[in-house]
Amino acid sequence: MKVLASLVLAVCAALPVWAADLPIEARIERAMQGDHRSENNQARNRYRHPVGTLTFLGVEDGMTVMEIWPGAGWYTEILAPVMRNHGQFVAATWDVDVPDQPDYRYRLQMDLLDKFSSRPEIYDQVAVVPYSPPESASLGAADSIDMILTFRNTHGWIGADLADTVFAEFARVLKPGGILGVVQHRAPEGSDPEKLADSGYVSEAAVVALAKQAGLYLEARSEVNGNPADTHDHEAGVWTLPPSMSLCRDVEGEDEIAACRAKYQAIGESDRMTLRFRKPLM
Repeated sequence: MKVLASLVLAVCAALPVWAADLPIEARIERAMQGDHRSENNQARNRYRHPVGTLTFLGVEDGMTVMEIWPGAGWYTEILAPVMRNHGQFVAATWDVDVPDQPDYRYRLQMDLLDKFSSRPEIYDQVAVVPYSPPESASLGAADSIDMILTFRNTHGWIGADLADTVFAEFARVLKPGGILGVVQHRAPEGSDPEKLADSGYVSEAAVVALAKQAGLYLEARSEVNGNPADTHDHEAGVWTLPPSMSLCRDVEGEDEIAACRAKYQAIGESDRMTLRFRKPLM
């Protein structure tokens, strides 16, 4: 029996994450370490805790899961294979037909689509919805999505005076009982969201208020992405810390650059809230 069990484990280990019939936690673990991910992206697993984050937020087989503004696709690289053949994954990406957006949006959008086409065995089931509010402001049919996930985007919506509109749209497309999962750089409580949005930080109270105004209620919060070493007062906001370490770009000299990077790597990525909201059944 031990020989047979070992053989079964070896066969399962050889299966790619998108082919293995494994529990969702095991598929997340496989995906976050998959060979379709760069070494840099895999290195961020220790800061972003995909298994703990996604299981806390409640990702389950059979769901339609939508990620809002995946950017370069860090979480998309995990969610797409995890949901492949186990539900539906939808990427709500920037609408490139909307003019006068920041240049990086067009570049990242094209890079993301290239990523999808280069690995069809991982991304062939991904649905793409264009979303650049206020011009392109619909995420689909009402009551159609089981779960919406957004990672480190809320400060941008607050800064652009779009947060109320965006959260209202989340509530509209979520099914009754559906989940909104928010991971966001966290400011100290009592902070003014309008003043701090440009730094990337937002208080939990501000995010909870946005969701409540949209008709969603806070079901649970987690410290899985909390970082007490983050002082929240960096010169270049959250971009001072990994992975950007923007202040180190202006430093000259190899030793000086290394020292700068080591300083911020010792802190780690930003302190982040992880919140699970739910749309009422009635």
